[in-house]
Amino acid sequence: MDKTALITGASRGIGAATAKYLAARGYRICINYHRNEQAAEALVADIKAQFQVPCIAIGADVSEETQVMRLFAEMDELLGPVTHLVNNVGVLFKQMQVTEMDAERINKMLTTNVTSYFLCSREAVKRMASGGAIVNVSSVASRTGSPGEYVDYAASKGAVDVFTRDLSLELAPRGIRVNCVRPGFIYTDIHADAGEPGRVDRISSQIPMLRGGQPEEVASAIAWLLSEDASYVTGSFIDLAGGR
Repeated sequence: MDKTALITGASRGIGAATAKYLAARGYRICINYHRNEQAAEALVADIKAQFQVPCIAIGADVSEETQVMRLFAEMDELLGPVTHLVNNVGVLFKQMQVTEMDAERINKMLTTNVTSYFLCSREAVKRMASGGAIVNVSSVASRTGSPGEYVDYAASKGAVDVFTRDLSLELAPRGIRVNCVRPGFIYTDIHADAGEPGRVDRISSQIPMLRGGQPEEVASAIAWLLSEDASYVTGSFIDLAGGR
């Protein structure tokens, strides 16, 4: 069976590393992006040159239902139906306490980090008639919290954890596995988005392994959970947080 993977939010960071990791293992790749078309297309060109596998990029805001449906329809036509889904898209906003957060911020956090996972999983499952695999990207913040900084982000990732467990039970009889990775402090641009590009270095002394992680380290765990090597694994979580 051809392995066709969709990675949401894949123009950079963990998503981009995962796209390359899967391409190296023969997957056909669909890179979803929202705004950064240039980075997504550069990644497509890189993957095609390095790994000689079919690879496309499709722009869509996966928190919007109509755009999700268009994304999957275009993927069906251009690449074939998805067999492996990585729900990776996520946002992180400026550090602040809950008393400073407005509804617009909170709702954007939840629709991007949670609603998108529901919508993309729904459309993927419709196409996984002969089995498949889904990996959700959560965060160690779902366990540790992030008081005074990103309580909304931590709460959204807690929802992803519950979604992972429940969806895995719904889909287990159909041969569709659903698992989750929970990265800790990883060197990606998401910290700059939140106003502190050096956050991983600042916090590294508090990590038992005394360093931040690399996107490729998360990508390798995602790839294992998608693979047949994990054929009896569903509803499981892998923490990639250096011991936190």
